[in-house]
Amino acid sequence: MYICIIIYYFTEKRRVQLDKEINKPINSQDSPACEKTESALKLDGKTVSAIIGLLVIILGVVGVLTQTVTPGEYDVVDGTIIDGTYHILEDYRLPVWKILFSPIMCLASSHAGTGLLIVVLIILIGGSFLILEKCGVLKYIMATLINKYSHKKYTLMAIVTFVLMALSSTAGVLEESLTLIPIAVAVSLALGWDSLVGLGMSIVSIAWGFTAATFNPFNVVTVQKLSGLDIFSGSWLRFIIFIGVYLVLFLFLYTYAKKIEKDPKKSLVYESDLELRKKYSLEDAQKVLGDEKVRKGTKAYLICMLIDVVFIILDFVLSTGGAISLPAMAILFTTGGLLAGHLTGLKPKEIAKTFVDGVKSISPAALLILFVIAISYVLSEGKIMHTILYHFSNMMQGISPYLAIFLILGIVALLEFVVGSSTAKAFLIIPLVAPLADLIGLTKQSVVTVFCLADGFTNLLYPTNGLMIIAIGLINVSYGKWVKWTWKLFLGEFIFSAIIMLLMVAINYQ
Repeated sequence: MYICIIIYYFTEKRRVQLDKEINKPINSQDSPACEKTESALKLDGKTVSAIIGLLVIILGVVGVLTQTVTPGEYDVVDGTIIDGTYHILEDYRLPVWKILFSPIMCLASSHAGTGLLIVVLIILIGGSFLILEKCGVLKYIMATLINKYSHKKYTLMAIVTFVLMALSSTAGVLEESLTLIPIAVAVSLALGWDSLVGLGMSIVSIAWGFTAATFNPFNVVTVQKLSGLDIFSGSWLRFIIFIGVYLVLFLFLYTYAKKIEKDPKKSLVYESDLELRKKYSLEDAQKVLGDEKVRKGTKAYLICMLIDVVFIILDFVLSTGGAISLPAMAILFTTGGLLAGHLTGLKPKEIAKTFVDGVKSISPAALLILFVIAISYVLSEGKIMHTILYHFSNMMQGISPYLAIFLILGIVALLEFVVGSSTAKAFLIIPLVAPLADLIGLTKQSVVTVFCLADGFTNLLYPTNGLMIIAIGLINVSYGKWVKWTWKLFLGEFIFSAIIMLLMVAINYQ
């Protein structure tokens, strides 16, 4: 596996050199919108190599922890930890060879399911997205939005941010946001902002919706059930939190976008955005508005996306944890892309070739997700997560509720580093924390809310989150630049969360 990474690095470097030397245009005469195109949003080899290097380091640190921290575990029934059952595993220690081969062995573990589903979704999106680019559908959507909101673009920013936050806050949409990133980035660039603002309006808004969860089935519902509370109880404060989180996020995006408008060179991604700005210029986008074929292709694509909303609602109603909406998104996005290509005049061979080229451009995502899964696999097999939780629960006993609520925030944020799923984190920590809440003067409703606050924005904080690394990889942003751009936002949300947590303790939030 590690040899493959080295080979990938050098072959990717050589491929980039060849791309500069060779440019073979392929013309299509079937539609004026159909032209030779290469995916503007693709995973750059240098960016992928840097992120993989970081993940390998994290994997090594995690491996060292499994060799130094005492392994232990609780008894688990139906996925729920049973308090008071922690015991040390005297004769157990994860073999070093399992750590070394974890990127392969994790594929046969329970951690692989969701990760591999995301890989499939990303690959299908990559193929379909390039078709949408080639036949002009993406430009058509962009031009239509800009024509309507060109003189009130911050209204558009406010609406998009609010709607996506609300969708996540209520229905728990997360992975599906990958399909929105290309469109949001294209619109952002055409409006004079940069690709980071596009990420802010799409994936950041979705993640912050988890922070400001109101009816989210994956954190609010699950945690309330495990805490023995009535479902959706205490909603009045969560609505206030939603408005507060929204205002912090919008103010951050608005301030940054204004700065970029005044001086584009102040953008952290100014250099990497130059090519994207040419591709998504407003002048080019306006050319496709009068093309009837492109209009029909766009309509077909949007209908497919609207149908997926039905499956998202089903996921929410049935609490199926993405088992319905994620496969549906993969199928419908692909179907929408193929239909758009056909209706705009692309020949079947062109559609197939474009789809394959799109898949190639996004395929390094599989390697990134693989290492994310491997890190979770090593921690799980190392049997140290329960040990950490055991010591945490001991720390909670007999302390001030004001300190306890911040400890809960910290442990949930720490777990996010290796356990991305809200539901999985809830089953790990709530059975230990909820029984202690009453003893330390902290209401269970406060536990639910602080869990949501910690679970949401940390989705985009750690390089072990597959969605985040794919998102920044698509616009060729390093993890360092990502943190440099978002640290003020994270700080703002932490300060807001701290105020809310102190308020909950003070009013004995029920």
